[in-house]
Parts: sequence; C-alpha cells; structure tokens
Amino acid sequence: MTLFEFDSSLRGEFPVIAGADEAGRGPLAGDVYAAAVILPPDCVIDGVNDSKKLSEKKREELYDVIIEKAEAYCVATASIEEIERLNILNAAMLAIKRAIEGLNKSYDIALIDGNKTPNVSGNVRAIVKGDGTSQTIAAASILAKVSRDRYMAELDRQYPEYLFSKHKGYGTKLHYEMIKKYGPSPVHRMSFLKKIH
Repeated sequence: MTLFEFDSSLRGEFPVIAGADEAGRGPLAGDVYAAAVILPPDCVIDGVNDSKKLSEKKREELYDVIIEKAEAYCVATASIEEIERLNILNAAMLAIKRAIEGLNKSYDIALIDGNKTPNVSGNVRAIVKGDGTSQTIAAASILAKVSRDRYMAELDRQYPEYLFSKHKGYGTKLHYEMIKKYGPSPVHRMSFLKKIH
C-alpha cells in the first residue's frame, strides 16, 4: 500500500485528515519543531516519504510543493526552556499540539507519527513509523525537518564556532569537540549535556 493509499483507506470514515510529526528530539541544541498538514483528498505528491529517507535537496524541493498544494499547514515549536522544564518528549508533544491547533481548517482525524498523542480535540491516532506509512504524516515530517534545518542554519550564523550547519545540533563527534572547546552556548539543552561535564 502506498502512502497515499493508506490515507485514502481512512477517508471513508474521516474525509479530512491532518498529519503531524516533529523534528529535533535528538539534538543537543535548539528548539524542537513540529508541523501539521492537511492535503486535498486527491493529492498525490511524488517523492513524499519519511523525511529521514530523503536528501536535504529533495526535502527542500518537496517543502515548496507541499506548501503550495496543502489545504492547510502550520509549523510550530517548543523552546529550549520548555524542553528543559517539561522533558523532550513532552516538549515535542507540545510542539505537535501547537501545530495541529494552528491549522486554519478543521479535521476529522489527526494522525500523529509515533506511539504517543498530544492532548488535542477530536479524533487522534498515533501511528508508529507513520512518516513511512501516511502521505499526510510524511508531508508534515518534511515541513518540520526543513523548517528546523533552516533554523539551525540561522543559529550557525549566530554561533559560528559550533558549526551547527554541519551537524544540525546532533551529538556528532565534531559537535562534542566544539562544546568541549568553547563550552555550551545559550542554545544548548543543558539536560542533554550531562555526560560531557
């Protein structure tokens, strides 16, 4: 079953499907991002898949197509302070909740990537590996990932010594070396750096 066919199989019961996913749960720095998308019922976007399976160039191309074709979309975030206060899973759920509630169109069901759902109204369903199952979730995963990568490029300009554009804040060898050399920046998640100190 293709990603489009999966969504189509639900439309008899739920004509308007919102898909949501987050990006940036793993990194040591920066906000966590989420996106929610509603696509038209007959919309097939070639190449849409789990954002992790696509090249950066392909994601950038698809980002524009998704935004052009979507009936509604919203990108939202939870801040570093919220990540530290709530923990990363709850902060990611908060970002997803904000993205879904930011849609300017009502939905019959919201499909969430993963095994946990945010506290939003209406029908909500968690789908494990949803970004490789549902076209709507996959589209959301691309919007979230591209938006977060662009934000990390902005942080790279603000804090060039950490080379955020290269590792996007993930805990690579290079990133750990930069933290050891320069110490944590204001955009690092201190609870993620415990093993460095």
